[in-house]
Amino acid sequence: MTKFALGQSVSRFEDLTLVRGAGRYSDDVRLANEAHAYVLRSPHAHAKLLRVNAAAARKASGVLAVLTGADVEADGLGDIPCMIPLQNADGTPRGETPRPILAVERVRHVGDPVALVVAESLAQAKDAAELVEVDYEPLPAVADTYAATQPGAARVWPEIKNNVCFDIVMGDAKAVDKAFARAKRVVKLALVNNRVVANSLEPRAALADYDPATGRSTLYTPTQGPHKILTQLADPILNVDKQKLRVVSGNVGGAFGMKIFLHPEQPLVVWASRRLKRPVRWTGDRSESFLSDVQGRDNYSIAELALDADAKFLALRATTYANMGAYLSNFGPFIPQLAFVVLSSVYRIPAISLNVKGIVTNTVPVDAYRGAGRPEGIYLTERIVDAAARELDIGPDEIRRRNFVDSFPYRTPVESEYDSGDFAGTMALAMERADWQGFAARRAAAEKRGKLRGLGLAMYIERCGGGTGDTITVRIGGEGKVTLISGMQDNGQGHITSFKQVLSDKLGIDADAIDVVQGDTDIVTDGLTGGSRFLAIGGVAAIAAADEAVEKGKQAAAGLLEAAAGDIEYRDGEYRIAGTDRKVSLFEAAKQANGLSATHTREPEKYTYPNGCHIAEVEVDPDTGETSIERYTIVDDFGRTINPKLAQGQIHGGTVQGVGQALLEHGYYDPESAQLLAGSFMDYAMPRADDFPSFDCTFNNVPCTGNPLGVKGAGEAGAVGAPAALVNAVVDALQGRAAVTHLDMPVTREKVWRALAKR
Repeated sequence: MTKFALGQSVSRFEDLTLVRGAGRYSDDVRLANEAHAYVLRSPHAHAKLLRVNAAAARKASGVLAVLTGADVEADGLGDIPCMIPLQNADGTPRGETPRPILAVERVRHVGDPVALVVAESLAQAKDAAELVEVDYEPLPAVADTYAATQPGAARVWPEIKNNVCFDIVMGDAKAVDKAFARAKRVVKLALVNNRVVANSLEPRAALADYDPATGRSTLYTPTQGPHKILTQLADPILNVDKQKLRVVSGNVGGAFGMKIFLHPEQPLVVWASRRLKRPVRWTGDRSESFLSDVQGRDNYSIAELALDADAKFLALRATTYANMGAYLSNFGPFIPQLAFVVLSSVYRIPAISLNVKGIVTNTVPVDAYRGAGRPEGIYLTERIVDAAARELDIGPDEIRRRNFVDSFPYRTPVESEYDSGDFAGTMALAMERADWQGFAARRAAAEKRGKLRGLGLAMYIERCGGGTGDTITVRIGGEGKVTLISGMQDNGQGHITSFKQVLSDKLGIDADAIDVVQGDTDIVTDGLTGGSRFLAIGGVAAIAAADEAVEKGKQAAAGLLEAAAGDIEYRDGEYRIAGTDRKVSLFEAAKQANGLSATHTREPEKYTYPNGCHIAEVEVDPDTGETSIERYTIVDDFGRTINPKLAQGQIHGGTVQGVGQALLEHGYYDPESAQLLAGSFMDYAMPRADDFPSFDCTFNNVPCTGNPLGVKGAGEAGAVGAPAALVNAVVDALQGRAAVTHLDMPVTREKVWRALAKR
């Protein structure tokens, strides 16, 4: 028997299937008579489309269709929507950036889709694409976030002045100004949160099928929420009733936020399939991923921290220029707003204000990437707190200790209410495990070897558990199986394992008797995976549905036991007459009742606030600028850890992504041509196993009071805490050898070497 309780480190049930190659990813779905699509993309970052001549391509061998922007207009197809309405600080609406699925009059970034070629084979489609004649009139382009707002910068959209498509102010600016007026010390820091590329293991893909008999289309695509794709595709773009469309998502090989959003290729293949009345497949290659996948981060911020004579925080003021890319993606304008809700971090900062300016540039659109705004906000706060400690000559731990929130609930000035936590205890435990006291000796030993040793500490908090609700159906059959149906979509986190563990604990049954169904809009109700909300929403809904199904079974059990329903109790997979040994199994009762079923929707009631401490210890070679991570310590408060093994896997993955951004990754565009210069793994430095030591991970959990499971969320925590810890460590290493107070990410060896050369 494989019964599991909450809190056990259960190995993933998914893995045996996946390591045998028996998963069902996009390329594992094969349909008869498939056609293959290839997207012809713009080589220019900004240009007028003067002419698209596809006549020769349409006559090429094997070609079934060549679709262009003219066909989009002729068929009356809609644009990919931005779903975040926004009002500027002056009361005007945000700028509009209409995004057709194929360019109509202009292209606005390298990789913008210009034509879709469909042929019997992919090779034929690629060959035919070379025959499409496109006349471009190149236009001035801009890529740099801050430079795009300066006088004389090229305009991405003629009607959007200074490329600022929205300008909002969050928080109490007047209270902040008053606090700064009485401050004894003000610390100021300008910092870049560099652009990153999601680089999921499985590239984006889309396979559309069409049934002429019903007029219904099915789209197979890896996504974090099939319903979110369906609702955008149907009426808004394809002018098709939602009942005429089905979206299916099988195994998803990584997503990190990027696969929540609608990309042009998904409506393109459905449209082409409906025109050709046969299946059409598109699978992106890695080069296309760099040029077309929604990217992340890319902020330029100016931050100021006001302190009193005792180094207590009085106020934080920041202005963030947030790059949105050429078009506003589905949730794009919402992401920099999420930075605001964590700017208080784990500290008492009485007044905070943030001015967010959304900037359009001739780059790939930007949207949520693991953490979605919270890593950007925490990076800003933790860097300026560290800078303040150095300016005031106070230890980085001491300045934090003086300002920790230490009583709960605590209402921040940034719309968050922390229900629980032990911030000082978490930092103390991390320092103990990192051997903080022994660092001076390790630094001295490194100096004897000609190396520079640095220690960086960063606290973090994030706001999770919000968004839409999740509906869970639990069905108990008489044949000995329980089926759980969820609208959330696993993309590598281990949903099946977690759901099995939750239901095994709740029902007291063998986990192998539980099946989990996700990813099919014909079966599941609306749902979305994102924001570290799976257990706080879906897990709680699963428990409630299981309780209801068990309660329904009491009547059937009473009949079998010839007792009153009020005398029946349930425990460990069995109904019993209270106080006796007479019993029937859950499945016997289900058979008697012709099945037991219950559905429960869990709407978010309160946010959760996972938090923790990262401590990075690095060694820098002053001759080369190379930085190596010698030790890495993490203490997290996830409220309650349902499966420590799964949680640690999430911590490791998120931390690697955060460190990757801090030290290596940069989606760099040429500032003049807006060409992506880091458009392959030859130029975009992905972190590798030998870049990391073993992580020391542990927990200092304080249960969340906002949900019955007491969980706070774990999926994004590593990516939130890691960047500031690494940069703090590198800056610390350079002290005494260079006049460096800040280095922007990524802190590459060249950047470190140049900083040391200026000493």
